Parts: sequence; C-alpha cells; structure tokens
Amino acid sequence: MGLLYMDWYYLILVIPAMILAFVAQFKVKSTYKKFSQVRNVRGLTGAQAAQQVLSYYGINDVTIRPIAGNLTDNYNPKTKVLSLSQANFSGSSIAAVGVACHEVGHAIQHSTDYYPIKVRSALVPVTNIGSYLGIPLALIGYFLGFHPLVSIGLMLYSLIAIFQFVTLPVEFNASNRAIKAIEEQGLLYEDEIQSARKVLSAAAMTYVASLAVSLANLLRLFLRFNNRK
Repeated sequence: MGLLYMDWYYLILVIPAMILAFVAQFKVKSTYKKFSQVRNVRGLTGAQAAQQVLSYYGINDVTIRPIAGNLTDNYNPKTKVLSLSQANFSGSSIAAVGVACHEVGHAIQHSTDYYPIKVRSALVPVTNIGSYLGIPLALIGYFLGFHPLVSIGLMLYSLIAIFQFVTLPVEFNASNRAIKAIEEQGLLYEDEIQSARKVLSAAAMTYVASLAVSLANLLRLFLRFNNRK
C-alpha cells in the first residue's frame, strides 16, 4: 500500500505539536484581546509610542503607517516601513503600545546590524525553495527508489525548521528591546508594563509552537522514508 496507510508518526508526533500551536494561537489572541481593551494611562497610541522610540534611538528614516487586518503588524527593512494594524496604529491600549514597540525592536535590530536578523534575512530565499521543492523531491525520490533524492528533499525541507529556529532569538530580542524602551522612556506604568510583557510573551510562544510543528513534521517524514528504504 506504500504511503497509503495509517500514519502513526503523524498521530504521535505532528498532532501534539499542532495542538500546542493551536493553544499558543488561542493564548496570544485572548491575551491581546484582553489588553487591547485596556487604555494606557498616558493615552499614547501605538503610532505615537513607535515614533517616540524611533526618535529615542535616532532612527529618522522609518515611516509608520496603518495596515488592514488584525495582528498584521510588521516591519519591512527594504522599504523601511513599519506597518501597524489599525487597532494598534490609532488605538491607545496597553497591547497597542506593546506590539508597536515590538515592531520598532525589529527596526532597531536592522539599524544596528543585529546578527541573527541578518542570518534570518539571508535564509529567506533558500527557505522558500525548501518549502516548495523539499517534499516533492523526497516523494519523487521515494517512488523512483532513488534515496539520495529523498535525502536532498528532506534537507531542503529542513530549512523551514532552521529558519524558524533562527527566528526565535530575533523575536525574543525584539520583545526585550520593546520592554526596555517602554521602561526607559516611561511610556507605560509598572503594572501596564507587566501587561504588555504578557502580550509579547504570548506572541513569542507562537514562534516556539511553529518550530515544534516543523520539527515534528521533519522527524515524521524522516522516519517514514527511512523505514521504507
């Protein structure tokens, strides 16, 4: 029956990792929703907080703009545009300030040549290749009985996990920079800082969960193909 059988590796390895990812996504959404409804005492919007932090670090060439969607916040180093979802751009919640400052953290990383983010950026092209060609090459190699091609496919697919592994220090560092900037500039009061920290910590766990899913899938594929050599 070849590959058409009960995939126990998927049940044992991948499903638990996917449950972890689901829990992490639920946690970040619920935590963000909770603190997006709590206005910070100073009444700062996310855009104002982001601009203040950028100015504090002497970064004057970054544009802040609103973007559609929910939790679609991002920083594009090529265009030097910091995009904040509408709720975080114009909202004055604790969550808005925390998320906005996190994205500024990425801008600071690029302006200071933070090494992990340079590595992550360099991995993007090869990771895209791995995500598109990894599994197809492994399957072709399997059906042709050409095991070196299977190995090449799995190596390409493993680039996804490597990329996500490198992403962890980038995201954690951006959050640490955000909290430090908030504290140093007094953007939030102490109890508000703890709330912002909860939002960013919950968001960071989604990256950990994504890595777990990728590693589980990689191990599953390795075991399946290896057992059929």
